[in-house]
Amino acid sequence: MKAVAYQQSLPIDAANALVDVELPAPVAGEHDLLVAVRAISVNPVDTKVRRGVTPAAGEWKVLGWDVAGEVVGVGAAVRGFAPGDRVWYAGSIARPGGNSELHAVDARIAAKMPSTVDFAQAAALPLTAITAWEILFDRLGLHAASTGTLLVIGAAGGVGSILVQLARQLTGLTVVGTASRAETRDWLLDLGAHAVVDHGAPLAAGLRAAGYAEADYVVSLNQSEQHFAEVVELIAPQGKFALIDDPASLDIVPLKRKSVSVHWEFMFTRPLFATADLARQGELLAELARLVDDGRVRTTLAANLGRIDAANLRRAHALIESGKARGKLVLAGF
Repeated sequence: MKAVAYQQSLPIDAANALVDVELPAPVAGEHDLLVAVRAISVNPVDTKVRRGVTPAAGEWKVLGWDVAGEVVGVGAAVRGFAPGDRVWYAGSIARPGGNSELHAVDARIAAKMPSTVDFAQAAALPLTAITAWEILFDRLGLHAASTGTLLVIGAAGGVGSILVQLARQLTGLTVVGTASRAETRDWLLDLGAHAVVDHGAPLAAGLRAAGYAEADYVVSLNQSEQHFAEVVELIAPQGKFALIDDPASLDIVPLKRKSVSVHWEFMFTRPLFATADLARQGELLAELARLVDDGRVRTTLAANLGRIDAANLRRAHALIESGKARGKLVLAGF
């Protein structure tokens, strides 16, 4: 089967940072779906793994943890899926990624994709939606009756673009996003943010200028270390702080005075450790599909870069590494 992979961790401008290859087709395990991949999207985790993980000598590393495709085979223990079903999922970081013509995934973390979108539009959502959903409802413990102010730092990226929508649709929170460019500011307002502040300037002052004295909840999606002193200042006493990035160091002691709780989110935790609630990821993707089909949540696809090949994936990685990507970058077809 066709796939895009690498054997050396290289800068993305190197010709062999990502390569078109032919690999053996995967075999579905008893809990797996075998999926014909129709579209994929690219996330920051793809670039982090490419830069930091070198496969064993002679082996190929396949990235890609956002897939929309069609089921072509099911494992013996799988229920609720059949060949021909259109599915979406994020997969497991412990298994080969989905940048390949065929991909095996645990059926418990997959769901049938929305019927009102195409494969490219669907592929933009799974990983970021799972991340956003788990932050809001599993880590921060929010629910439909939750109120207060939520500040989302780095809100115009993939996770922020869906988190803003979910917070608006499924809670009573006032949602404030951060962005530094006119186009990303407009993007967030269009997605439903009540206000947008500039993360290139002091956040606490920007929040106050927007009419909010403090934030009850803060979600930091990038540059947490850089913004942390501002977070300490602007977060409300007994507030909650969640983050997903990898700061080199983070001294959370300054949050003690306000009794602020800190919550890490890593959406691969459930599949990585085969947790007892593993199937919750498939369930929440099914709930998300209903929200999309009901018109309450929309795809965060910002650009379709063309077919799935090494050249286009190198372009996508370069855009993400530039820090200027808005929404999600998608590739479709081989």
